[in-house]
Amino acid sequence: MEKLNPLFALVHDFFKVYLPNERKLSPNTIRAYRKSLELLLDYVKDKKSIPLKQIKFDMINRKIVAEFLDYLERERGCSVSTRNHRLHCIRAFYTYAAESDVTIITHWDEVKKVDTAKTPKKLVEHMSETAVAAVLDQPDIATQKGRRDMFLMLFLFKTGARIQELLDIRLRDIQFGNAPRVTLHGKGSKTRNIPMRENIVNHLKEYIKAFHPSEGIYSDQHLFFAEKSGGRKKRLSEDTVRHFVKQYGVEARLVCPEVSENVHPHLFRHSCAMSMYQNGVDLTLISQWLGHAKLETTLIYAHADTELKRKAIEKSVPHDSPLKEHINADRYKVDDDETLKLLTGLK
Repeated sequence: MEKLNPLFALVHDFFKVYLPNERKLSPNTIRAYRKSLELLLDYVKDKKSIPLKQIKFDMINRKIVAEFLDYLERERGCSVSTRNHRLHCIRAFYTYAAESDVTIITHWDEVKKVDTAKTPKKLVEHMSETAVAAVLDQPDIATQKGRRDMFLMLFLFKTGARIQELLDIRLRDIQFGNAPRVTLHGKGSKTRNIPMRENIVNHLKEYIKAFHPSEGIYSDQHLFFAEKSGGRKKRLSEDTVRHFVKQYGVEARLVCPEVSENVHPHLFRHSCAMSMYQNGVDLTLISQWLGHAKLETTLIYAHADTELKRKAIEKSVPHDSPLKEHINADRYKVDDDETLKLLTGLK
């Protein structure tokens, strides 16, 4: 077998030994690291028009990493946070490589110089229940694919699951009985149980009856799957879901202007959280439901709801009204520290 060049030898040890055995990272986290490095190496391969195996450390400098990150945003439509996460994963590999081989320190130093991008502050994007209903109405439920797609999007909205969490669900993660619930496997190998109401339970039972007629309740089969040649069932991929969710969003927007221009799986998670918050569910419960490590993360929904109300009031007041001067945006903003104190009992 041809000997790996130093770059790929370290890539192998990073993914096969260091991350799973020494860092004890979950398969999902390792998948994110792997994807980041794979995208970078593919970019370098195409940029330099060389076979993948010929890429060496000295071909990857500060300039090419910065260009790669710009490419992620410009051509692949990645958000600033995704761009920064990819950079974090690449830096982690270079840190490991430099600790393993001192001759790589200069290359590590190059990657360290690449700046993270500033994340613009904006309201959390979400859809109203009307917009969600419009998207759910697009799949043709007379077909197997349409039934699967509709239920998958409904389940995303009702559980608030991340797309990876949803696609990782196996039949054994679902419990019916007196307290129906589904177990989600989140970031850092953390699990959480999401209760299910009667309406979603009924949909779920019908889905399982149609798509898993011969599977038992302890089956390891993924809830959502793609059928391969020979009748093999394989876990549905995130890219497949993103593709059809986006298409249904485009179609729904033609009949409902409230639908976002770019509908993606994570939008259902935000929409679920906003729906819960606007229906009076406490932020601490929403935080637990979503599996947020910090309560502060959940505060974005309070900010978004407050800002929406402020804009609605501002819009309803005529331009020439004397009340206009009393509408001050700062009066309607949620203060992180004060809200946190209230939520945690400090006030």
